[in-house]
Amino acid sequence: MIVLDPTDETASAHRGAIARPESLDGVRVGLLDISKPRGDVFLDRLEELLTGRGVAVRRYAKPTFAKPLPPDLRREIAAECDVVISALAD
Repeated sequence: MIVLDPTDETASAHRGAIARPESLDGVRVGLLDISKPRGDVFLDRLEELLTGRGVAVRRYAKPTFAKPLPPDLRREIAAECDVVISALAD
C-alpha cells in the first residue's frame, strides 16, 4: 500500500497545541474562511456572536481550499490577530 501525503512538507514537524486565552477580552480574533461552501455562513454567525460580546473580529479568506494558505496572508493574519478560527464546511 502506498500512502500519499497531500501536504508540501518533506518531513512532518511536531506541533504542540498552544495555550488558549482564558478570556476573549481585548483579544483580536481572526476568522479564516478556507473557501469551502457554506463556511462563510458559519463565520457570519460566529462574527455576529463575537461582536455582540464586544470582541474585535477580522475576516480573512483563502483564495481556494485546494492550496495552502499563501505566506503573505499567513503573515498578515499573524500580525493582526491573537487567535484564529478557521471554518471548514461543505
